[in-house]
Amino acid sequence: MGALEVGQSVSWMTWAALLLGALLAALVGLGQCGRSRWAAATQALWSQLEASRLPAISLRYDAEEIQGLPAPVQRYFRAVLQDGQPIVTAATVRHNGTFSVTALSHWAMWFPFTSEQRVVTRRPGFVWNARMALLPGIAVHVHDAYVAGVGSLHAAALGLFTLGRQQGRAEFARGELMRYMMEATWYPTALLPSQGTAWVAVDETSADATMVDGELSLTMRYSFDADGLVTRIVAAARGALVGGKLLMLPWEGLMSNYQERHGMRVPLSGEAAWLTLDGRKPYWRGTITSAVYEFSC
Repeated sequence: MGALEVGQSVSWMTWAALLLGALLAALVGLGQCGRSRWAAATQALWSQLEASRLPAISLRYDAEEIQGLPAPVQRYFRAVLQDGQPIVTAATVRHNGTFSVTALSHWAMWFPFTSEQRVVTRRPGFVWNARMALLPGIAVHVHDAYVAGVGSLHAAALGLFTLGRQQGRAEFARGELMRYMMEATWYPTALLPSQGTAWVAVDETSADATMVDGELSLTMRYSFDADGLVTRIVAAARGALVGGKLLMLPWEGLMSNYQERHGMRVPLSGEAAWLTLDGRKPYWRGTITSAVYEFSC
């Protein structure tokens, strides 16, 4: 190789290195800008959620109130609550896990996520703020929320470039309230009759729970194990986006790894899945890493 060829090679390598450095710097700058904008949007949602809060109905759980409930429901409350337990009014829950963005296709791609979720129990609502690593250096930020009867979903690459957005009442809000109701085992006082949940017997190991929020009313089926703990929650139909269209599919959540937190037994691990004619399609698997509760007293 001659001196000219060597010089040209070094020159191209230098330019390539400079270009790569510029791209990385731009990516870092976009990431910082995106995180700042996303944090502001998250705070705005949290403020709306806090503004929707209503005063607690009661201060403490009275074990007398479960008399007359279906037998498996009575066993559940005896297993997870102690008489006199303060009512949970809000919680901040952090998770890590994996999420499949292609669960309803013929192949599933799973990506790691971390998230922080703010919840209030009256009126029921939540804001899920998640970060998913799709590619090295490129994160997708996701807001999934139910606030004052309105459901919303927003996903953005780097927190800047929108990949999908939905908002509304009707069926979409109904689906988000289903999520709240499924996750209520994390703050089990929300499932008490005194807090607005009505229970109807199905058999010795399951019961239907109905929750009403404004114009929305929904019923989900809870299944209990031999220890009285909720292990499975099923909705007969929830809207899933398939090919840009809303398809109604059965939906379930599995709860496990119960641990004591602030006198309550709550499941720290869970999985959500669609139930299709082609079989069960899980799309969310997560574990609670921390839970900070606020109580009525």
